Amino acid sequence: MPHRPGSPLPVVLVALLLTAAPAGAEPIAPADRRSSFDQMGAEIQAMQRDDGANPGMLAVADGAELWTKPPMSGRAACAGCHGEASTSMRGVAARYPAWDARTARPIDLQDRINACRREHQGADPLAYESPDLLALTAFVATQSRGLPVAPPDDPRLASARAEGRALFEARQGQLGLSCAICHDENWGRRLGSAVIPQGHPTGYPLYRLEWQGPGSLQRRLRNCLTGMRAEPFGYGATEFVALELYLAARAAPLPVETPAVRP
Repeated sequence: MPHRPGSPLPVVLVALLLTAAPAGAEPIAPADRRSSFDQMGAEIQAMQRDDGANPGMLAVADGAELWTKPPMSGRAACAGCHGEASTSMRGVAARYPAWDARTARPIDLQDRINACRREHQGADPLAYESPDLLALTAFVATQSRGLPVAPPDDPRLASARAEGRALFEARQGQLGLSCAICHDENWGRRLGSAVIPQGHPTGYPLYRLEWQGPGSLQRRLRNCLTGMRAEPFGYGATEFVALELYLAARAAPLPVETPAVRP
């Protein structure tokens, strides 16, 4: 039920606010980091493990087809430049977001795919959350499954990563919550009927049963901001890329799981 201004906050939210550590608290130690997969029920875990049952693999299959399909411009397909994705794309997703020299800013894997389309294929960029962009991103990311998240040690990313951490720790919205209050200070506890995860982005794009389809990390972040009663950033916003940078550092060295399955 939505919270009405002036009415008491739900007890569980009051507890989260009272037990929150100050902003700037150290994140979860690497040895204590856990994927949300560990909190899933046995049925969802089995679904993710089995490529024949994992519904996210449908997007990966679509991405494999797009990888070899030339764009309308008549220029080379992705495979024409990069060859076999299992070799050329191995480890790529584990290192994104990364610095883009052309635009002099960090970009995520979705943006890299669209940059390749514009610069090398003479094609229009794919829309955020479109089936084709999710499929190509999932296909590329799947080539890194099992490898540890390994953010680039690039000093040019430092300011954006710091911005991402500040956003993660900032209280926002009508409820005065921050990402850190839930995912750093209260992971493992329950919010209603759900166990609070550490919130690591190890499986995106992932298949969410609630969505009945695949979705990007930015879609999930927008959902979280809406749940905090905060105004979500638009798709592609620099704030989202900054958050993705910090979340990647916060998740390392957990393994890439794409396409993960979540409730």
